[in-house]
Amino acid sequence: MTFFDYFQIASVIIFLMIIASRVVYMRATRGVNPIAIGGGKKGLVLIVELVAFGGLVLWMIEVVAYAVHANFHIFPSPLDIVLIDSNIVRIVGVVLVSIGLLVFMAAFVSFGDSWRVGFDVNTPGALVTGGIFAVSRNPIYLFLDLWFIGIFLLNGRLIFLIFALLTLAVIHWQILQEETFLTKLYGQPYDEYRSRTRRYF
Repeated sequence: MTFFDYFQIASVIIFLMIIASRVVYMRATRGVNPIAIGGGKKGLVLIVELVAFGGLVLWMIEVVAYAVHANFHIFPSPLDIVLIDSNIVRIVGVVLVSIGLLVFMAAFVSFGDSWRVGFDVNTPGALVTGGIFAVSRNPIYLFLDLWFIGIFLLNGRLIFLIFALLTLAVIHWQILQEETFLTKLYGQPYDEYRSRTRRYF
């Protein structure tokens, strides 16, 4: 295993540790379940959110499988084609993932108790516009974009390019859904925030 392999595994572990620690904290101290996947959603919107969540889990398993050079992979071998094989490109991947993780951590600091996964229609948090949210309305989604692109650059394989392209499309679609939800939830304060802060950066 190389540095790049260990780095990919570390990125998955860091991601999972941040999510798990925040879930435990919010349940223990606030009595709030921040995982609201599918909350208030129906039809296509619900299906896309559930498929996206499942896809993220499968993607993380594949990342670790490739990093440890496992013989077994979830997706078929035709998707194992190497498109890029360059250490310079891998270094760019490390930089993108590192920036993404810093954005991710900054988002959690700024979020405070308002962080949720999905639409929490029962116990929504306060509108967050400070910290990194003054620079980007969607820093966690920005992190995911950088993470998926960076992992593709680290591996250079077709399967990770497909995941990166699908992630970019699904995340943009999800952002549009959330903008509608947040406009209904927060009204004018959110409209004013949206007018002065860009969607991504």
